[in-house]
Amino acid sequence: MLNRDDQTNNCGTATSSGASTPKSENGEDGPTINDIIIIDPETDTLDLNHGRIGKLQNLEALRNLERLYLRWNLIKKIENLSTLTTLLELELYDNQITVIENLDALVNLEILDLSFNKIKQIQGLEHLGNLKKLFLSSNKITKIENLNHLRGLQMLELGDNKIREIENINNLSSLEYLYMGKNRITTIQNLGELKKLRCVSLQSNRITKIENLDQLTELDELYMSENGIQVIENLDNNKKLETLDLAKNQLTTIGNVLHLEHLEELWLNDNGINDWKAIERLGALKTLATVYLERNPVANDPGYRRKLKLMIPSLHQIDATMCR
Repeated sequence: MLNRDDQTNNCGTATSSGASTPKSENGEDGPTINDIIIIDPETDTLDLNHGRIGKLQNLEALRNLERLYLRWNLIKKIENLSTLTTLLELELYDNQITVIENLDALVNLEILDLSFNKIKQIQGLEHLGNLKKLFLSSNKITKIENLNHLRGLQMLELGDNKIREIENINNLSSLEYLYMGKNRITTIQNLGELKKLRCVSLQSNRITKIENLDQLTELDELYMSENGIQVIENLDNNKKLETLDLAKNQLTTIGNVLHLEHLEELWLNDNGINDWKAIERLGALKTLATVYLERNPVANDPGYRRKLKLMIPSLHQIDATMCR
C-alpha cells in the first residue's frame, strides 16, 4: 500500500502521510492523504501513481523533470506547476479535477492526460503549442472548443463525454487519431480539413449514416460499432482502409466494400446479415484476414465456419477463433 509512512517509489521520490487525515462518519481517522517529498531533484521522471496524493505541491526543485505521472490520486486542482518548464508529459488520469487551469508555463508539454476526472469545459490550453497528444476521455464535456490553436496535435481522445457535435477542430491539420466513442453524436461532420486522419473512432454514438469521410484518403481504421447504421456506403475514397468496424448496427447485408483492396479486418458481428451471396463476394478481397459475423442470421448455418473459409480463402481468423 502507498499510504504507509515514508513510502519511497522507484524514481527517487517519496510520499509522506500528514497532509490531511479525513474523518470517517464515526469520527475516527480515515485513509491518509499523502504529501509529495522530493528525494532526487535531478530526476527526469516522477512516478506517483496510486499515491493517495491530495495536492500538487513541493515540486519546485525539479528543474529537469520531463515526465510526471500522478494517475489514480485524489488531486482536485491543477496548481504549482509553473516551475516545471521542462515537462514533456503530464498524466493526471483518474483524479478529481474540475477545471483545466494553471498550465501556461508548460510550453514544452507534448502529452497531457486528464481522462477520468470531472472536467466540464475544454479550456486553459492556450500556451501549449507543442502538444501532440491530448486525452480527455470520461469527463463531463459537452462541447469541443478552444483547440484550434493546437496545430501540432496528432491524437485527440474525447470518448465517454456528453458531446453532441463534431466541431471546432478544422484547424488541427496534424491530427492522425480521433477518438470520440460513447458520446451523443448523431452526424459525422467537420472532418474534411483533417487530411492526415488515419484512425477515427465513433463507437457507441447515435449515428445512422456513414458520410462526410470522402476527403479522408489516408484513413486506415474506422470504428463505428454500436450506432444505428443500416447501409455500408460512402467509403469510395477511403481505399486505404485496413480495419472497418461496424459491429452492433442494423445491417442486413454487406455492400460497397469490394474496392477496399487493403482491408484486413471486417467487424460485422451483432447485425442482421443473412445474405450468403454478399459474403461470397468478399472473397475478392485478397488481404482480408479477419472477419466477425457471429450473432448474425448467417452464423446459425451449421456449416458457417466451413462456408466462410471456402468463400474467403484469405481468412486467418473467423470471429474470435483462428482458422485451422
